[in-house]
Amino acid sequence: MNHTVVAPLDVKLMNLTASVLFMVLLVLGAVATVRWVVRLPAFDIKGIVVVGDVSHNNALTLRANVAPRLSGTFFSIDLGRVRAAFEAVPWVRHAVVRREFPNKLQVTLQEHQAVAYWGMDGELRLINSHGEVFEANVDEVEQDELPRLNGPEGQGAEVLAMYRMLAPLFAPMELPVDELELSSGGSWRLGLDSGATIELGRGSAVEILARVQRFLKTLTQVTSRYARHPNALESADLRHDNGYAIRLRGVSTTAPTAVTAKK
Repeated sequence: MNHTVVAPLDVKLMNLTASVLFMVLLVLGAVATVRWVVRLPAFDIKGIVVVGDVSHNNALTLRANVAPRLSGTFFSIDLGRVRAAFEAVPWVRHAVVRREFPNKLQVTLQEHQAVAYWGMDGELRLINSHGEVFEANVDEVEQDELPRLNGPEGQGAEVLAMYRMLAPLFAPMELPVDELELSSGGSWRLGLDSGATIELGRGSAVEILARVQRFLKTLTQVTSRYARHPNALESADLRHDNGYAIRLRGVSTTAPTAVTAKK
């Protein structure tokens, strides 16, 4: 007849304690081993491959400037810090960083695409196709001519959107839009390549658009009265209800009333 021998409670506790200690030692040993492995010289970052948009930044120069600011091995390097280091370089809008086993990084860059200048003389910055204002050497702009936009801080996207809406309206009349400014009070002012300025006033995009369309619809008719082409425009004020006031080069008038646009 078999009899089961029940171990005393103190023996059970000792066995359990020994098992726990053994597991702890295994975990600590594994952690120590991992830490030792990830710090091996074989995993030191020995190369950074830069791909993507590099028209304003030489890949070799980028690596030389950024690499000294990085620390860690293939396993321990902080990819977020690497990304931030590349995105701090002028013209770089976005960077994607990936590990390449066993000791390399691949960085894919997206550069800003400058579509306009931003700000006043002496404080010029650039604005990209997403309406984001960024710092860069304006002398490196590839396009021969860019419009100049300006407005309160943080409203670059709104000003760019308004420019994109208005500029095509003036193009058929050979009146390129050269400047667009939004004042701190919310009033819009437009400048043409010819040097003419147009006060657009306050209002929503729909309201501004309606004023400009009304103005352009009758501008040729008004200028032709004085044997002038629309490019003779010196200034215009669209802030009048149901009309506008204009000044033309070579035309003087003492009439106190504004030229009224026909609907």
